[in-house]
Amino acid sequence: MACLQKTEAGYPFALKSYLGELAPEQIYYMGNLDILQQKKLALFCSVKCPGNLILKTYDLARELRAVGTVVVSGFHSPMEKECLALLLRGKQAVIWCPARRLSPRRLPKMFVGPVSDGRLLIISPFGEEIRRATQDTARIRNDCVAALGDSIFVAYAATGGKTEGFCRKILEWQKPLFTFESPYNASLVSLGARPYPGIASIIT
Repeated sequence: MACLQKTEAGYPFALKSYLGELAPEQIYYMGNLDILQQKKLALFCSVKCPGNLILKTYDLARELRAVGTVVVSGFHSPMEKECLALLLRGKQAVIWCPARRLSPRRLPKMFVGPVSDGRLLIISPFGEEIRRATQDTARIRNDCVAALGDSIFVAYAATGGKTEGFCRKILEWQKPLFTFESPYNASLVSLGARPYPGIASIIT
């Protein structure tokens, strides 16, 4: 595990650009930091996802894996975790941002190979004192994930929920925000999210 200070040259410019004074003073990481230089899609999904959108999200993850898109996410909700498992079976790079400290000794076995191969970057803004994820650390983590992504994909955001509120912030940043066209996401589209136009359009 290594630490990168906000004042150092390798610190992600996107965090400073979008988070301003709220950008973490340091980030902790394991893996290949050069992955941050590639185009990245930030992936989010609410905890409870409608069945038909679950199937669409599985298909999306497979498409992203097939074309080699770098995906950055907290991979915390059930649907996000399923996407991570699918992505790690491919060869493209992945960025995982936990909402707690990094713990090399507790690194899941499924991460060891990808980290060693240089295609998995694990990055966190939290030091040793943050041992468990909380609502506050998840919010901070999500801000970092969205800031790092060149474009954002939200598979599902419950109407009036925290994810929908978070999407308002992303839209204020004027980042490309995509979602599946579905009655379940009608509220999100009305806010300004773009209906998913196909894999080529969300990674360019």
